[in-house]
Amino acid sequence: MNSATAPAVIAQDLGIPVKGVSWTRLHPGQTADGQASLLVTMGQNNGGLFVLDVDLASGRCRQYPVANGVDSTFPTAAVRSLRTGILYIVSAWDGHLHRFDANHPAKGIEDLGQIDVDGTFGLGITEAADGAIWIGCYPGARLAKFDPATGKITRYGRTDDVDEYLYPQAGDDGSLAGMVKFVRPHLIVIDPATGEHREVGPAITDPTDKSKFLKLYKGTDRRLYLDSHAGKFRIDGLSLTPVDELPEPLPGVQATYKHNYQAPAEMPGGWTAHFLDDNINGVGTPRNILLTHRDPLVPSRRLHLDWVGGGSNLHVFEFGPDNRLYGSSYMPNRLFRSTLDGSVIEDLGEHTYAGGEAYSLANFDGKVYLASYPEARLSVFDPARPVRFGGTSADNPQDLGRLDNISYRPNALIVTPELDAPGGGKVPSRLWMGSSPDYGLRDGTLAWYDPRTGAKRSHRTVVADTSPASLLYLPEQRQILIGLSIEAGTGVKISRLNGAFALWDPVKDQLVWSGDMGIDNLADVTALAPAGNGLVYALLGRGDHILSAGAPEIGPRIALIDPVKRRVVSSAWLPADFGPLSWHGLFCLRVGPGGTVYGATGFCIFRIKPGTCEVERIWQPDKAVRRPNTVWLTAFTPNSIDVVGPIVGNKLYFATGWRLRALTLP
Repeated sequence: MNSATAPAVIAQDLGIPVKGVSWTRLHPGQTADGQASLLVTMGQNNGGLFVLDVDLASGRCRQYPVANGVDSTFPTAAVRSLRTGILYIVSAWDGHLHRFDANHPAKGIEDLGQIDVDGTFGLGITEAADGAIWIGCYPGARLAKFDPATGKITRYGRTDDVDEYLYPQAGDDGSLAGMVKFVRPHLIVIDPATGEHREVGPAITDPTDKSKFLKLYKGTDRRLYLDSHAGKFRIDGLSLTPVDELPEPLPGVQATYKHNYQAPAEMPGGWTAHFLDDNINGVGTPRNILLTHRDPLVPSRRLHLDWVGGGSNLHVFEFGPDNRLYGSSYMPNRLFRSTLDGSVIEDLGEHTYAGGEAYSLANFDGKVYLASYPEARLSVFDPARPVRFGGTSADNPQDLGRLDNISYRPNALIVTPELDAPGGGKVPSRLWMGSSPDYGLRDGTLAWYDPRTGAKRSHRTVVADTSPASLLYLPEQRQILIGLSIEAGTGVKISRLNGAFALWDPVKDQLVWSGDMGIDNLADVTALAPAGNGLVYALLGRGDHILSAGAPEIGPRIALIDPVKRRVVSSAWLPADFGPLSWHGLFCLRVGPGGTVYGATGFCIFRIKPGTCEVERIWQPDKAVRRPNTVWLTAFTPNSIDVVGPIVGNKLYFATGWRLRALTLP
């Protein structure tokens, strides 16, 4: 194994394809002098979250950045006090509480400190009648309170032994409750004086049963209500009272079943604001606001916001059918394309109703197919047609919807060719998607889709307690090799320690075999690449998302496997100074010139000596440094390899955060 000093290889920056925002919310209110005030919170990767103070006459914005733009990237929950007009924001991934006072904008965004233990961040926030700010955190479904009078944060710890998510809501009568999600969704009531809590009312024992629902919200009478499959209830202190009718939700205050975004609310003077366009699920490049008045004789006004974005992290990209790169950014989920030299980079906008990010791409009949989180939604873009996003065949890109009701994070997408069927006939060429399951569930899915007919089918539980992480079609065997991860749905602790391999027959559409290929202590099979002579290289390792779910850390290694004999030919651990895998480690093996396979960790690009597991470092300009106070980003360098893209000619394309980059292979 050769881990000698890397050759002098230079990475070229091609540009920043997307400058969008996420977790966008409008926060109407008023200043101390009674004037209407509109604040907006937005999140981004390059520069961190920021607050806009909007001039309601012109739409011009005063933009206030967060101090720690490296770690305070997303405003995962925010609420504006109905009493003081002060805006409170919780940030990921650092888990801090922030404050912005429109009466004193010169203070900017104030950092009030860490909300709870390291690695947690707020996802729910609410203001109680006494002015206290209550926060629900992930992971651990932890509860905390901020007292504006003293500036003190009180931490009450976990509210559930299994579930990880908590969304609190406070009523003006002093009641305090919270929804716990996602493994067994249920309601807790909380004593504001002590933070003690107890479960009340119905629960959902099967998250896949869509007939069961729980909706906690604050009504127009400013009290708390639970709408559920088992009835309607008012929360009275620490008890539930059945009611015949429910009031409407209070506008402008986020309900816990719509915790991401606030509804429009009326400001002083009778004005209400809402975004007009480009704001699917609070992500994108929202700039147009419509102001409407409660008096229908007062004309509406349209504002154009002039905020400036820094850059959105890229999440996946591949070589397209027209000699250009196509990919997706991360919250917002924007489709971009680039020439190979970066001379023309275009943000093409939305390509799906899934606001998160595309996890995988594939080309089929001259079109680009993308599979996106959440809901593993499939979308398609035809480079030969004009751009107009929508959900019909006349639109381009077109959102094609889900292949099933379980898939959520579509880790892999490949195409199989047309194949002969037993007894004559043909099995058409198909797209195959491997996904992890929805929140709170176990066992991922393998699904296929026929773009020509729209036919589809999904299989759950290829191997128990695992999810497909990588797919490779084996033409000699006419089978699909599946690399499996112990990944479960978000919020679920892992129940298995070893990954697996599987072989799938795409003609019979059934499992042929599964096992470990004789590899001890098998980690997740995150990437696969043909090695020639019927052999396959596999990259084995664990990303941060698996470690945070309770799995022990296993360093990355390369395995050369024989799918026909179903055994490992050889394997070798990567040198420790190569660093860990990137966040997922997906697509981190690529076939280069002459069939040589190249690989990457989060901090090193290497090539494999053909027919062996010996590796040579190609590029590693920085030493990996562990980041403190977070389980989500275990390490960081200015040249981290966050996305591994295709090799085209002698160039390997990759991304560092929001930067699209290219490396000329020696």
